[in-house]
Formats: sequence, structure tokens, C-alpha cells
Amino acid sequence: MQSPTGPLTLFEEAGKIIVVEWGRGDAAGSTETPLLQEAKNQLAEYFAGDRQVFDLPLNPEGTDFQQAVWQQMLAIPYGETKTYGDLATSLKSAARAVGGACGKNPIPIIIPCHRVMGANGKLTGFSGGEGISTKQALLRLESFVKHGTMGNNHQTEFKF
Repeated sequence: MQSPTGPLTLFEEAGKIIVVEWGRGDAAGSTETPLLQEAKNQLAEYFAGDRQVFDLPLNPEGTDFQQAVWQQMLAIPYGETKTYGDLATSLKSAARAVGGACGKNPIPIIIPCHRVMGANGKLTGFSGGEGISTKQALLRLESFVKHGTMGNNHQTEFKF
């Protein structure tokens, strides 16, 4: 699917979303299942500012620790952020380990790794799309939808 942050390809297995990738777009000749169509619809709603919570069955493959980090990310509300240290504290782990698990997230946007920041709110690594600029665009979108403005800039329409 085409998105404002670049082409996205979604994969499902056994009725659950397992991967969202940047850079490929729709695979030629691929079968569009009802779940993949619903996931694309929900992502389109997200990018349009009409969806804040995804309602899709997910099955990301990862270690027990990675799964725990991804569950923590799913609990971060739309338009809000937490630091790697915040997640590390709740998991009794280290911020660097949490960062590693964030970077291995196979279902970005839906599992919102873009909502995890470095210490003091610093924008740090993002493995999807164009990296930090994609993370920044997703955070700006969520801030705009949640607050209706872009900080002191009172624009009425969000542009990526």
C-alpha cells in the first residue's frame, strides 16, 4: 500500500499480521486477504487522522524479552511518548536492551515503536522508512490529531 511515509507491505500468517515493511509496496500477484485489506484500511485511517487504536490480530515473531517490550509499546497511548528508560524500568532491564528490541519490531506503526524516545525526549534511532524523519512525521501526525495544532503553528491540516 502507498502511505505518506512511503510504500508499505503487510504480511499475514494464520490469520494474524506478522510483518509491516517499508519500501516494497504491494507485491505483484499477491493475494489480498480480508485481514490484509482490513489492516490497510486501518493504516489509511491512521494516516488520515481518523484512527488512534488498531484493532488487528498480531503475531510478531521475537524472543520473550522482545515480546515484553512490544507489549509495553502497545500500551503507550496515541500522541504520547515514553523513553527507552521508562520501558526498561518497568521491565527491570536496561535502556539499551529495550532499544534493541524496538529496532527488531516487525510491525512498526501498529506496534508503535515510534512513540519510544531517548532520554530527555531526544529523537533516536528508527529502523522504518526514512529513519528519524519518518519517526518524527508519525509523532507530528499524532500530536496534530490529538491537539489540533502543531505547537505554536496553528495550521488546520496536517501535511507529511
